[in-house]
Amino acid sequence: MEIILKQDVENVGFKDDIVTVKNGYGRNFLIPQGVAVLATTSAKKVLAETLKQRAFKEEKLIKDATKVADAIKELEIKISAKTGDGSKLFGSVNNGNVAEVFAAAGHSIDKKYIKVEGGNIKRLGKYNATVRLHRSVIVELPIEIIAEAK
Repeated sequence: MEIILKQDVENVGFKDDIVTVKNGYGRNFLIPQGVAVLATTSAKKVLAETLKQRAFKEEKLIKDATKVADAIKELEIKISAKTGDGSKLFGSVNNGNVAEVFAAAGHSIDKKYIKVEGGNIKRLGKYNATVRLHRSVIVELPIEIIAEAK
């Protein structure tokens, strides 16, 4: 079943993408939730016209996202956390903690656009985080988890 997404859907696609999904998933979940519409020929024509009109705005968004990407690449991300025996953390470090570091540096990035390698980090060390600023601007950043001074 071909559908047009009205908003970003994890592991399916981005807003205004035409994607093929299984019939039950589209008919029973995506369409009733208002996340997608059926991709009829008229809906495809309307989408094409909308995308054509939005192309100029999209270019500006990509430029802005690229500027932010260059700025956050310069950051050295070190997150301090309480540790127990050895390198094990009390609790964990996740995408919310990385978003807080960006906010402290003056970049407001929603935590849902940040993916930390492995989900929740529970040990000291170096890891990678992926930040999606735009569907075509994705930045991979190294982060380091260090022990909090006692």
